[in-house]
Amino acid sequence: MKKAWSLFCLSLVALLVFSISCNPEKENPLPEDVQQRVPIQQITTSSISVYGAWHSGNDYCTWGTVRNMIDFDTKNHWLIDRGNGQPSVNLIVLSFVNPLKLLNRTTDAQTLNGLPRGMNADVINYFKSRNIRVMLSIGGITYTNDWNQALATNANATRLGLNAAHIADSLRVGIEIDYEENRYPNLTGLETFINAYRSQLPYDATGVNHAARLTIDLAAGTRWLIGICQRATSQWLTSSNPVLDYANAMVPARQPSQSAAIASWQEHVDGKPQYVPVIPPLAPAKFTGALYLNGNRVIAECNNFNNSLQKSTGNYVLSVAPNGAGSTPGMLGYMFWAAECPGTRSVCTTPPYTCENGLGGGATFYNIPIPMAALRQN
Repeated sequence: MKKAWSLFCLSLVALLVFSISCNPEKENPLPEDVQQRVPIQQITTSSISVYGAWHSGNDYCTWGTVRNMIDFDTKNHWLIDRGNGQPSVNLIVLSFVNPLKLLNRTTDAQTLNGLPRGMNADVINYFKSRNIRVMLSIGGITYTNDWNQALATNANATRLGLNAAHIADSLRVGIEIDYEENRYPNLTGLETFINAYRSQLPYDATGVNHAARLTIDLAAGTRWLIGICQRATSQWLTSSNPVLDYANAMVPARQPSQSAAIASWQEHVDGKPQYVPVIPPLAPAKFTGALYLNGNRVIAECNNFNNSLQKSTGNYVLSVAPNGAGSTPGMLGYMFWAAECPGTRSVCTTPPYTCENGLGGGATFYNIPIPMAALRQN
């Protein structure tokens, strides 16, 4: 939700050498001197619809154990209460589901019928009872090879799509595609997966059916995951015939500067006409931009909204003009990587380092709709 994640071994032996992490490690950041392309203006109203966080759980994106809900609330209460009784976000994306285990409906020590044991109804309802929409992310960089295997045949890709739709419908959650195959993505298989999902849960512009929400992760800009970006932008994210609801432009290798974040997002708005095949422009209303919520220290995105990137990039996100696709200004919103504990070298967003003064402050400043309202379509 995020987005390529650093690939670390999760075994006990590897713990002696490497820190465990599911943090994103994307393409190299863009030059720092890229200039903001929209005029600074006073923010008076909000068109930000999506203001969400990927959630890595307490075991670095494995979600392999059933959570004690008292302990879960202690560590995550800031997400459902920014201090005034209102949530800090309107979307949580539980990360990650292994696509190969979902295909085979695996049951083992960490998985039940293809789903991580920690991604259960108690956790989902913890958020949904506070009008926070919930989605499950399939993939992440660790599971890229599993995606490739799951999409290897038409039959497998179809079954994976049907299994994902069944899980979404039974839990009343949406699904995010996080397929991070950079060089040789199986686009035919991915399209088969999407078609199978949509055969059970058709596109719903109203957003009323939470299970019909199907999104995809793209790179921060258009220089990585190029094949997936080209196919998604040209065929699945069009305003005239939408197949997927929207895309997330994931975080780069490290927290960007204001200008670098904006430049990456502008690449999606502009497209890449020089590529073969071309990447067409993407409507601003069809994607979110992502920022880090934590790192090896507490950062402003978590604890100081006034000094944060979600504030300094706000004018751009609210007002960026379409450039060949779409008709309304402004991106769809923001996503943040990641709630709770994405890695052993990351500060967990748990007491005393909770984020109601960063993410929660942004929810107040931008008057984020809770529950999430119907999304702009063009």
